[in-house]
Parts: sequence; C-alpha cells; structure tokens
Amino acid sequence: MRIFVPPIKCQGIKTKLVSWIKDSLDFNYEGKWIEPFFGSGVVGFNIRPKKAIFADTNPHLINFYINIQNEKITPGIVREFLELEGNNLQKKGSEHYYEIRDRFNTNFDSLDFIFLNRACFNGMIRFNKNGKFNVPFCKKDNRFSKAYITKIVNQVDNIRTLIQNHDWTFIVQDFRETIKFASEGDLIYCDPPYIDRHVDYYNGWSEIEENQLFKALSLTKSKFILSTWHSNKYRENEYLKTLWSNYYIVTKSHFYHVGASEVNRNEMLEALVCNFPPNIVTSALQENEQLVLLEPKIEYDSKAAI
Repeated sequence: MRIFVPPIKCQGIKTKLVSWIKDSLDFNYEGKWIEPFFGSGVVGFNIRPKKAIFADTNPHLINFYINIQNEKITPGIVREFLELEGNNLQKKGSEHYYEIRDRFNTNFDSLDFIFLNRACFNGMIRFNKNGKFNVPFCKKDNRFSKAYITKIVNQVDNIRTLIQNHDWTFIVQDFRETIKFASEGDLIYCDPPYIDRHVDYYNGWSEIEENQLFKALSLTKSKFILSTWHSNKYRENEYLKTLWSNYYIVTKSHFYHVGASEVNRNEMLEALVCNFPPNIVTSALQENEQLVLLEPKIEYDSKAAI
C-alpha cells in the first residue's frame, strides 16, 4: 500500500501504521468514517472513505484543510508563499522564523502555520496555555530548498484532489460532540493523545478525558477503533487492563523518531482497541509484528463508568 503523507506534520503521525490499521478494519465504506482526533489526518486520508467527518479541537489544523477545500489555499499559492518566506529565512535566519511565529500568533494565517510546521524544531505542533504556537526554530536557515517546496506543494495538490472527490467535512469540535454524530453502520477512528505519555497537542489529556472517551465509545452504536500505546521497555499502559480490557486488542511493535535525543527514541508496542473482531489474518503476515487478541467486549455497565 502506497501511503500518502499529508502536508501538515505531527508528532506521533501514523504513517507507518496505516496499512496495519487498514488491514484490521471491518468497514464497508457505505457509512461515515468519523475521526474525533484528526491530527495529521494520515489515517483517514489513506483509508479514503466516501463520507467522513474529520474533527479536532485544534482550529489551525482544521482551518488549513477547510482553506484547501474552499480553494483559499492552492498548490500555486503555497509554492509562491514558501519560496518567498524561504528566501527570507535564508537571509535572516532565526530572526525571520520568530517574526513569522509572532505574526501567526496574531493573525493565525494557515500559510504561516504550514511554514512554522515545516521550519520548527522536530516538526512539532505545540501551543502554550494562551493558545500561542511556541515551538522554537529548527536551526536550518536553508530549510526550504526547491525540492522540499515541491514536495510540500505536491502533498497539498494530492489532498486537494482527494477533498474534491469525496464527501468530507472538516470541523473544529470536541471529541464528545463528534462521537454523538456516529450511528450504526459508521466507524469511529480515535487517535487521542496517548494517556500517561508526553503529548504534543492543542489541549492536554488526562485520566478524566480517557474516562470520558471510554464512556462515549462504550455507548456508541457504531463500530470503533482506538489507537493507543500498549507498552515500552519501561512500563505498560495500565488503562488497557482497566478501562479497555473487555474489548478486542491488537498490538504491533513500532519505533517513533520523535525524541529530542536518541536516548528518548524508543520502541513502543502500539495497540488498537476495537469493539468488533479485528481482521488479523493479513496483519499477522507482516514482519516485526506482535499480535494479541484479548477476550471480546462485554455489555457496558453505565453505572460503573466514570
């Protein structure tokens, strides 16, 4: 499966896990595909459902794709903008990066957002408590080479084509509201910030949100898949043993290249939590994969939920 990489980078992007997730699906593509935690969009963009609701609380992610949908952003506009600002960056260095960052934090322009996303440290998306983008410069003045700009422009062009040929809705919305849109025949794919992990997101994620997500998914009539972490060499995700233990759980070994230093870049066992038996026949043939199928889901006890 050839994976389409979206123009906006995010830490923890599921690029190398898309094929595994797709293989695990039980989805006939007739219902809606619903993502309450849109993030990079790499999973939904590669699944390519006929109808989809892509939602996130981060307005900058959603607005970027809305602007592509309504053609306020085109491949030509992106190329012209990045060539201009890339030249300015090469001349002025970090000073220009912080000028763009200050401008974005005033006007929240989508073109400034993609510039910052591609020029900041480690491709991070991080905001302070006041909602201001605060990731430092990556220290590469010549970041926007001709080839790199062309790569980004092609990604924008590819997503524009996908949006034009599918019934997709992009919306800024809390996950609790988005899950309410789901009905029987739909599939909800959730990729929230990983509980008990350092997260790079517009809002934080705690035990409260994890419990609220559990309650919302337990009550839905649609199928769902939850992406989360199972374990690494240091510890395990205890919530898989408590909240999610009565659902189907499939795991796969994966390595993230997102830490600031190599010592922080460790292998992790990824997990998919499903309320349906996942298709593990094709997934089991993939290399370097560990699969675990736990007991099936039991009836949800609403009184026991938090």
